[in-house]
Amino acid sequence: MSASSFAALRPNASDEISKLAEEHFKHDLLDSDRDVLKSAASKIGTHATIGSVLGLGLGLFLAFRVRSSRMQMFNAYRTAEKPAWVKFADGREEAIPDITPLVKPSTLGDVFTYLFFSTGGLFLGGETGLLTGSGSAGRTITRDPESRQRIETAFAKFRAEVLRKEADALDGGKGVGSVLEKLKL
Repeated sequence: MSASSFAALRPNASDEISKLAEEHFKHDLLDSDRDVLKSAASKIGTHATIGSVLGLGLGLFLAFRVRSSRMQMFNAYRTAEKPAWVKFADGREEAIPDITPLVKPSTLGDVFTYLFFSTGGLFLGGETGLLTGSGSAGRTITRDPESRQRIETAFAKFRAEVLRKEADALDGGKGVGSVLEKLKL
């Protein structure tokens, strides 16, 4: 098994693309545009963090409520009067086994309750925070129409350059012209 079997360890062009993005960030935008983009990025992170913390808290609260409800149901079941014998029509009597120890809440069940509810809350809160942060960041970027236009233009130039580099990598560095000439043959 090679290291490239795992997605996190695969070699990728992210360093090259981030350098390219940094160059466009420096040359194609004004200082005010950079500040707007940094503010928008921080809003997304802040919303996602707050959403994750709130979701984790909600998950732990719900896990506590589920655990206490399970304990109340078990205590009600344990104290309730249960039949001990069954009498059949032919007069035969059979003992009914006590299943109380089998339905008793366990520590392992509590651990899994807290684990799954907190994980679900963390996911739900984080994703909700990401959505609200994206909306807030979008409003921040689109607040000034001139700045928005410059940011969109810079992003379009960046995307075009990335696509050119990917195309060059796909055709072996021969350039688009030589590929088009081959297609005409």
